Amino acid sequence: MIVEQAAALAPADEDEARAIVAEARLGDETLDIVGGGSRAGFGRPPEGRRRLSSARLDGIVFHEPAEMTLRARAGAPLSAIAVALDAHNQMLPFEPIDHRALLGGGEPTVGGLVATNASGPRRVSAGAARDSLIGLRLVNGLGEAIMSGGRVTKNVAGLDLVKLNCGALGTLGFLTEATFKLLPKPESEATIVIRRLDDPRAIAAMTAALGSPYGVSGAAALTPGMGREFSRTFLRVEGFAASVDHRAEALLKLLAEFGPERVLCGEDSQRLWRGVRDVEFLAEPRVRAVWRVGVRASRAVEFLARLGPHALAHLFDCGGGLVWLATAPTPADAAAVRAALAPLGGHATIVRAPQDLRAAVDVFQRQPAALTALTRRIKAAFDPDGVFNRGRMYAGI
Repeated sequence: MIVEQAAALAPADEDEARAIVAEARLGDETLDIVGGGSRAGFGRPPEGRRRLSSARLDGIVFHEPAEMTLRARAGAPLSAIAVALDAHNQMLPFEPIDHRALLGGGEPTVGGLVATNASGPRRVSAGAARDSLIGLRLVNGLGEAIMSGGRVTKNVAGLDLVKLNCGALGTLGFLTEATFKLLPKPESEATIVIRRLDDPRAIAAMTAALGSPYGVSGAAALTPGMGREFSRTFLRVEGFAASVDHRAEALLKLLAEFGPERVLCGEDSQRLWRGVRDVEFLAEPRVRAVWRVGVRASRAVEFLARLGPHALAHLFDCGGGLVWLATAPTPADAAAVRAALAPLGGHATIVRAPQDLRAAVDVFQRQPAALTALTRRIKAAFDPDGVFNRGRMYAGI
């Protein structure tokens, strides 16, 4: 059920957040967590009576350049994080997607990043956001402050609360702080461009590159009409300048059968990968639904063939293991996506769609009964009264 919400509650610190949550629980109120607003259209429509905002939880708690770690508060804008890291030639390894091209909205924040596990093309080499998230603080549905992880990466036994909350869309608690491990920014990058490959050949080229010893950090393919009248396949290498030159030359030789034609460097390469990262090529027309489909690269072409005319546009990222897809915003098209993917394995998530569609169909991949039962138990352990983001991922949870 979609309800009209009152003004947002914006705690200035963790103690205020705990008091707000405890009061909401006692009053049988539900809260929808909001941040900068850039991902407000992601997930099922909000059901909460009030909004709980991280807007006043701003700033960097600490940045230890020598230890390659950073802790920031949930409301800290990612643009401010980037400026602080640039000063030390460091970066968040996972190249976080900026959803504003698809969803519009305000400023991306640390809290939204963690809530959505926002990860970009460098995932093929550096992992996802949850792989770099090494600590967090949150307020659970009982109004208790919980801390998990710390300043260093280490293996844990039992339930990993850090990884569990990354991508949970705020359904388990109100994040107040997050700690990330960092990487040095590459000194140089180069992107090999291969033109006019059809989908099977593009995936074959990306598979060959990713299977090579040359440290490919991005592998994507755009279809005709996405900036050019012909298809383009992109393969990125990053690192020290001499190493990048050597590896790019070796990749050109390795991929000779596919006809590589040029190499982009510097800002030209960076601009291209920002567009891939943020899925700018599917941003228009804005009436279309946009899906994020994870499937084995070897089955991606089969998935699109099974989907047929329901696939209005698509591009490949992560070597073909990620298909960004545009469809009409209808329940019939949503059912077609699920049906096409079902025999192949994988998962499909609606990233952009009208609110009525997101309320009517599964936004996230439907879980098997056993996994749904586990999800309910985890939700009950963190938020037994369903205070936070009720139904935002799965109806009734």
